Amino acid sequence: MTATETVPIQAAAKQLNSFERYLSLWVVLCMGIGILLGKQLPEVTDTLRKMEFGQGSHINLPIAVLIWLMIYPMMLKIDFSSILEVRRRPRGILITLLVNWLLKPLSMALIAWVFFKHLWLPLIGAELADQYIAGCIILAAAPCTAMVFVWSYLTDGDPAYTLVQVSVNDLIMLVLFAPIVAFLVSGASDLTVPYDVLLYSVVAFIVIPLALGSFSRMLLIRLKGAAWFENRFIRFFQPVTMIALLLTLVFIFAFQADNITDKALHVLLIAIPLLIQVYFNSSLAYGLMKLFKVPFSVAAPGALIGASNFFELAVATAIALYGPESGAALATVVGVLVEVPVMLSVVSFCNRTRHWFPETVNDR
Repeated sequence: MTATETVPIQAAAKQLNSFERYLSLWVVLCMGIGILLGKQLPEVTDTLRKMEFGQGSHINLPIAVLIWLMIYPMMLKIDFSSILEVRRRPRGILITLLVNWLLKPLSMALIAWVFFKHLWLPLIGAELADQYIAGCIILAAAPCTAMVFVWSYLTDGDPAYTLVQVSVNDLIMLVLFAPIVAFLVSGASDLTVPYDVLLYSVVAFIVIPLALGSFSRMLLIRLKGAAWFENRFIRFFQPVTMIALLLTLVFIFAFQADNITDKALHVLLIAIPLLIQVYFNSSLAYGLMKLFKVPFSVAAPGALIGASNFFELAVATAIALYGPESGAALATVVGVLVEVPVMLSVVSFCNRTRHWFPETVNDR
């Protein structure tokens, strides 16, 4: 969705496309295919696993290429000139930033620490507890970019303001993602974070795609026009992004096949703190929006962006830091599994409570 599109009045008539609506189903199918591949074709899996940028780098070449095919199209949608609009209605963006960059990472670190270091520790052991904590923190430190436009659309969100929220978050992510991950993972677990690898991940999976996306957007709009760019170029990548996401999951679960089949219960154990974190942060952001009388068209997307995650970046970072077979990578993939049904429930709640908010208000 772009800032120039009009949003239909009836939110109830809006629907996700088939891929988005059944994303959790596709994830489950990819889990099955990946596990089957890992169990039945171990030689093929081992060959794919060994395809790295450098010995011991943990940067798996096939997965890195697929993640680029997911992230680059998302960055094409970001219009940084929209950031100038923040000054018109600052309350919504300030609440979003407070939740995304302070409360959400801290709350996730605390929730993960309580569950994995205490409640679930007898079931998973200390080593996996640290890995799962790291994965959850990496997931929480990456605010969503792409799916937020979908959630905003389903709640009659202000598309221009949603674009501002995403653009500002992406710029802040360049600076804060690495130090937040390093600080919280080191504080909540016994793991050490290789900061050079973390910075490399930020450069490889944020800085470069963001720069290429911004340059491509500027150049192609100038040469071909905004309509061609939105309706032809970006839409071309939609099936590419979907296929890349599904293949990434197949590879990850193939690499994790033995780990998952031996520890199937762990997927459920990881999902529980992730669910608590999503509902806590969305409720917190939504409540603050209501307290400060932010319009519903800004409040709903703000609550949703505070709850969902940039799971493509999280998966890439977890793999770069700890490898595709790690518990950290598994935790980020579980985040993909629970994302859509949980966020749809938040969308439904927001739509049922829109009467809590003023339609228009001076946000200064």
